Amino acid sequence: MVMRLKFLLMKISRTSIAAMLILFVGISAVAAQMPDAPAPAEQPPNVQHFITLMSDPDVQKWLQHVARGANPEAPPSTSAEAGPSFAASTMRFRAHAAAMVDAAHSFPSEAMRGAALLEQDIKTIGGTRPIVLVVAFVVAGLAAQWVFWWISAGWRSWMAEASFTTVWHRIIAITARLLWAAFYVLSFGLGSIGFFLLFEWPPIVREIVVGFLFAVVIYRLASAVLDVFLAPRSNEKGHFRVVPISDETAGHWAKRLSYLVGWYAFGWVTIRLLGTLGLSIPARQLAAYFLGFILLGIAIEAIWRRPPHSSTLQGSRIGLNGRNWLWTAYLTGIWLLWVAGATTLFWIMVVCAALPGAIVLTKASINNILRRSGAEEDGHKRVTVVSVVVERGIRAALIVAAILFLADVMDVRLTEMTMQDSPALRLLRGVLSAGIILLVVDLAWNVVKVLIDRKMGDTEAALEIGSERERRRTRLRTLLPILRNFVMILFAAIAIMMALSSLGIEIGPLIAGAGVVGVAIGFGAQTVVKDIISGMFYLLDDAFRIGEYIQSGSYKGTVEAFSLRSVKLRHHRGPIFIVPFSELGAVQNMSRDWSVVKFLLSVSYESDVAQVKAITKAVGKALYDDPEFQPFIIENLKMKGVEEITDIGIKLSFGMTLKPTQLQSAIRRRAYAMLREAFNAQGIKIAVPTVQVAGGKEEGLAAAAQQALAKHNAVTVPGPA
Repeated sequence: MVMRLKFLLMKISRTSIAAMLILFVGISAVAAQMPDAPAPAEQPPNVQHFITLMSDPDVQKWLQHVARGANPEAPPSTSAEAGPSFAASTMRFRAHAAAMVDAAHSFPSEAMRGAALLEQDIKTIGGTRPIVLVVAFVVAGLAAQWVFWWISAGWRSWMAEASFTTVWHRIIAITARLLWAAFYVLSFGLGSIGFFLLFEWPPIVREIVVGFLFAVVIYRLASAVLDVFLAPRSNEKGHFRVVPISDETAGHWAKRLSYLVGWYAFGWVTIRLLGTLGLSIPARQLAAYFLGFILLGIAIEAIWRRPPHSSTLQGSRIGLNGRNWLWTAYLTGIWLLWVAGATTLFWIMVVCAALPGAIVLTKASINNILRRSGAEEDGHKRVTVVSVVVERGIRAALIVAAILFLADVMDVRLTEMTMQDSPALRLLRGVLSAGIILLVVDLAWNVVKVLIDRKMGDTEAALEIGSERERRRTRLRTLLPILRNFVMILFAAIAIMMALSSLGIEIGPLIAGAGVVGVAIGFGAQTVVKDIISGMFYLLDDAFRIGEYIQSGSYKGTVEAFSLRSVKLRHHRGPIFIVPFSELGAVQNMSRDWSVVKFLLSVSYESDVAQVKAITKAVGKALYDDPEFQPFIIENLKMKGVEEITDIGIKLSFGMTLKPTQLQSAIRRRAYAMLREAFNAQGIKIAVPTVQVAGGKEEGLAAAAQQALAKHNAVTVPGPA
């Protein structure tokens, strides 16, 4: 469990770095797509007359008619069929670099013109009045925020006492905290906007105030959301950490990610306001690159100062510093691609880095929220069907969203792909269809796997030995692993066939060829086929189950596991036998229902058989009263009667009925010891062989000496070869 948590912490750290990529690249969209917004100025009369003419419906219809006649519709095309050449890309990069150099030279003059325009706009309402209004603007927002804090006292007290013991408690508490945080931040925004609407503002000042208010709200909203999901103060009452990471890691990334979001919002608003002040597109792009460079610095600082974990060093040849240098180089490379204007490659690298991290983060968070109460105390966390469906569904949505986003970046119109037929488009359609099929099959397989694993986990609970429920659970433990392997192979075959079919490959000949190959393999591997078929019949007959002790021919032991063609038997002395099903033959199962343990003891002729029977009955009762053995004894130890009268004594038969258990040998050994002690206490002697020599003293000694000499000669003198 500890090792899995460390591994998860390493993945979460990677996920946090990937999350920074999304924030780091956001300004590029503003710089690339921001339309030129010149400063507001009075329109000449000719321009106003032109706008009036363009608004006339008759003029618009005539223009559309002329456009259709001059430019007939061309068949739709996609950039997937023909991309720009390397020479064109090189020339475009050269032009972009030249535009940035020119923007660097003209930026000071453009900035001065924008500042003059802003100064002129401020003078229209007085020199100090805008500052007073902005201060009042902020105070109104804080006042509205305080009012919400005061009226939500009951809400806050309920959240402080919230319980996180069950799944529904966690979901309700997290949702309540998210809503409260959103309302708390939005109350500041609404209060400020309400005060803002009470006064008349100059156009440029209005854009600046509203824009930076939006940036502040975004920053505070991101901080509140990160505080809910990462919960740096999870040790306080009423906090639950959605992402399962350490306190130090949560505090680090909650702070850094909020800084990144805040700087991104500030940069996004700044780039738009530069357009309002009349700066050209190249100048705004240059400013965006500078703001992005600062964002890059924040991201690199977050990487180098992230809390270290031992999991980042285990199994790694480069160590923590090596990883940090790699991430630094990767982020710097992304920034350079953005500056160079390689937009397509830029977004591909971003998606390839951010998508795996987002998937890992989603999986860890969902499993943490939907885990059962007390599941973290087990050796492994039991995954539920709901968590699998939600996690796999979100993963599929992330993958589809990434594909759609990259298609838009690469100017591939997916809606037009069905209307065209070219090798490249057919291949692309097949790849997309195969990906969707694999996602669906993966979801179905994981749901079935979780159901089987959960059923197998339920069979591990201890029940009364020999009961009907225990026998059913033993049979399930035997059959479910084989069913899981069969379903996995079935789903894999279906997924492969459907994926090949979606790629335009005819699977009919493949199936026919596979049938021919299967027949050939069947003839060449008859033993394997025989093993598989024999195993199927053994399982259908319920001949043995996992945990039962069986004997077949020279093989005997406890059944440990199955495969499609063999069974694993663990001998009681330790060795393991892997026996093909075709070699088992008749099976002697020693673990079904009950078993009778019998043994023989010989007592002397002088012993009272009735007394021995009474002693045995008392020993059987004492053995049954032992709490260690009582659950496994069906019938107490009894003396069956006289089995045989031999030369040395009376041979008696003893027996008892036990449940199938591995303690049968221990119970028999305890019975031996207790019988010996009871016999000694009551004067019952165990019969032993004796030698009696008849005759006088001298003759007896001579006979004994002669017998000893004969034994010695038999040992030392070898016989004829």
